[in-house]
Amino acid sequence: MTKLEDIEKAIEQLSPEDMAKFRAWFQELSARWWDEQIEQDMKAGRLDWLADEAEAEHRNASLKRLK
Repeated sequence: MTKLEDIEKAIEQLSPEDMAKFRAWFQELSARWWDEQIEQDMKAGRLDWLADEAEAEHRNASLKRLK
């Protein structure tokens, strides 16, 4: 059995209370990974096009107001 299969089996055996705790922990972990990836992408300039696009729309007065 692989490590992933071991983890999957263990997760399937969690009580509802422990599953809720695991789910909350995993959501926090996923959010942290997402934040780290966004930070890396920003530092590498991979998101510069978004700022460029927003600035162009601002100059053209074509920004849409969020509701």
